[in-house]
Amino acid sequence: MARRGRLQDAHDSAIPRRTLTAVNSIPTPTASAPGFPQRPPVTLGALGNGLLILALAALAAGLAMWQVDTWTFPAWRTSTLLGSAAVIAGYAGFVRLLRGPHRRPAVSAASATASTGDASEAHWLVVHASQFGQAESLAARTALSLRQAGQAAQLISIADLDLATLRAAGQVLFVASTTGEGDAPDPAFNFIRTAMEPGTARLDQLRYGVLALGDSDYQHFCAFGHQIDQWLRGAGAQPLFDVVEVDDGDPGALRHWQYLLGRFCGAADQVDWEPPAYARWLLDERRHLNAGSPGAPVFDLRLSPESPGDLRWQAGDVAEIGPQNPADHVRDWLSASGLDGSVPVTAGPRNVQRRLPLAELLASSRLPSTADVHGKGAQQVADELLPLPHRAYSIASIPAEGCLRLLVRQTRDERGALGLGSGWLTTYAEAPGAIHLRIRRNANFHAPNDACPLILIGNGTGLAGLRALLQERIKAGRHNNWLLFGERSSAHDLHYRDDIKAWHRAGQIERLDVAFSRDAASPRYVQHLLAERAELLRNWLQQGASVYVCGSLKGMAPAVEDTLASISGGPLWHAINAEGRYRRDVY
Repeated sequence: MARRGRLQDAHDSAIPRRTLTAVNSIPTPTASAPGFPQRPPVTLGALGNGLLILALAALAAGLAMWQVDTWTFPAWRTSTLLGSAAVIAGYAGFVRLLRGPHRRPAVSAASATASTGDASEAHWLVVHASQFGQAESLAARTALSLRQAGQAAQLISIADLDLATLRAAGQVLFVASTTGEGDAPDPAFNFIRTAMEPGTARLDQLRYGVLALGDSDYQHFCAFGHQIDQWLRGAGAQPLFDVVEVDDGDPGALRHWQYLLGRFCGAADQVDWEPPAYARWLLDERRHLNAGSPGAPVFDLRLSPESPGDLRWQAGDVAEIGPQNPADHVRDWLSASGLDGSVPVTAGPRNVQRRLPLAELLASSRLPSTADVHGKGAQQVADELLPLPHRAYSIASIPAEGCLRLLVRQTRDERGALGLGSGWLTTYAEAPGAIHLRIRRNANFHAPNDACPLILIGNGTGLAGLRALLQERIKAGRHNNWLLFGERSSAHDLHYRDDIKAWHRAGQIERLDVAFSRDAASPRYVQHLLAERAELLRNWLQQGASVYVCGSLKGMAPAVEDTLASISGGPLWHAINAEGRYRRDVY
């Protein structure tokens, strides 16, 4: 069925109803675009009221004409006309009284800023470029999440944005839809015309992120979001993370956006906007890979789905895990609160509610303070519980291997407690045992469809995503692969050592270069490998190679990008980016 006429910016029904309730509580500036006269919006409601008033007038006149007795013009003026006018005026006043408190008049950009906070004082500026409302709703949700995390956030339409406001913001988040076959939404017209010409601005102090909405059925998927990203990069702005693409409202991509927001505002444990629909998987095996390493423990996990049909994904995709509290933590909490964990409670959204023991619900929920539940019954406690947020990991295998593999490093907080996701997967979950898991499509990191060379760069547990890509390329008979990898110790930290060495010996990895930071007097990282092989690297890039980077967002990723840009030179580096040959999955 042809879908050409449908816009990539999906309608509001793509947002859950409870999402819209929260979104609508946030005031949104409605200023006209700078340089254009302001006019109040014409709505269907206003048009309907006008038509109704005209109909009433026509009816009154018609009834007057049906009088049996002869009447004169003066009599018509003083009785029928005035009576009809009174009815019309009364109705119009009644409608105005009803609509007055809810209607938002058009305001100037200055007054819009004043009503939502001065941009120069806002820690975050959240800009929406929307055609039918989805981008605006998600931007409002984004601003609300930032505020709930204690951050100052100003919400603004791209129609009201100018370079001065952008420079004053310091940190900006764009939520941008793409319409038709790659066009910008209508409200963006003026900003594109006045600000987005190459060379018109320098934004070196700006840090930004882009949530790009689109539909992969169209050739130019998420084009306007990428146009904003390329313009900001060209103006010297620094990306906080790579563009997050949302394919037709994909909730997994939106959870990833929320997770990234949390990392940068210190609230990574916010409840998911839309919880994943997990499937039940089995943790079949857990192996500690780097005993003796100077770094934190790293584990290789093998999982299999309870339903064989779930064993499907593409290299580059991500596994979202539903972590749980350790069983002894739940027992201790129940003992301290005086509640019986075996008491059945009802939980879940109304349309999918289920009965389960309180202890089972507590396992997947944030444990509240025992003081907060004093005197409450089991069901009241259940009603107030918040679910634990998901954790996402790059998948290290392809379905042909017969299992889903993860490469997980243990993390600890400032108190020494294990991280929510890594602690569950590497320590607390039983092996074998059940794991709640959902696969999220990550099309931006899927392998290229052609046989051109592939350069794979990563560090640490970023090797997981690169291993899957190598498996997929080797399975397709494409051996022109170059792996550059960095870790701490060559004796302990070359994860998946046997696989990588075997693929290299067989010629399925054409080139292999590794750097270990703790093995030399001065630290040596993966970006140093790139610089040392600059001439060969440039030759691969000129032959059409794609570059895929997986690993640390801080440190490795920006250093690798700077080195690649320097080696390539401006024109070649611009072409690589424009052609989509540079892809990252960094965290």
